[in-house]
Amino acid sequence: MTESPNIARTAALIGDPARAGMLIALMRGQALTATELAHEAGVALSTASGHLAQLLDGGLIAVRKSGRHKYFALAGEDAAGVIEALMGFAGGTGGPKRQPGPRDPALRRARVCYNHLAGEMGVQLYQSLLARGFLTAGQSGLTLSRQGRDFAHGFGIAEQAISGGRPPHCRECLDWSMRQSHLGGRAGRAFLAAIEAKGWAHRKKGSRVVAFTADGQRAFAIAFPPVPRDESLDLGRVGA
Repeated sequence: MTESPNIARTAALIGDPARAGMLIALMRGQALTATELAHEAGVALSTASGHLAQLLDGGLIAVRKSGRHKYFALAGEDAAGVIEALMGFAGGTGGPKRQPGPRDPALRRARVCYNHLAGEMGVQLYQSLLARGFLTAGQSGLTLSRQGRDFAHGFGIAEQAISGGRPPHCRECLDWSMRQSHLGGRAGRAFLAAIEAKGWAHRKKGSRVVAFTADGQRAFAIAFPPVPRDESLDLGRVGA
């Protein structure tokens, strides 16, 4: 056997129904306790603890302590990208033909994908930035152009929020329901945070839904005007 990454081990970790349920729950972008994850997975706390130990060992989740409590979260955007891509793939295979993605219209409209905006509005944000040249694709991947950085600054996003930390700062993420890309990475997180800071939308507790106010929807449409379907731009790569 040639040397290669052990994808079988990672696939087996994700493939268990209880562990998959925990990982999907963590896609909300919130850190959860073992008790909360046990409830999400429908298993006993003792069983959940064993599953969490395996996910930690496999590098899919991370844990942090606060006093006597432990909080679990996805290990990062790479892990989130794997889960989102699998959700998209699974939604389009097997069983009768149906619309891919969640059936809940609110989830299809706008939801959080780990720490950035997904769903119809996430794709609209991405395509609007791309169509206006605020996002560019080159050999180094997806980046914010100079005009894109100026737009981000004007939107209330600090330079550190889109350029600090480890690259890549912009990532394509294949949307589970739309089958088109939305914006991930530090830039995706920064735009969602700015949208929430403006009071346009908020995350629903215990759900991935991002609920926009009526005023927020109107303001969003002005800031990120939709691209006509026949002019829709998508780089077509599966991101994290």
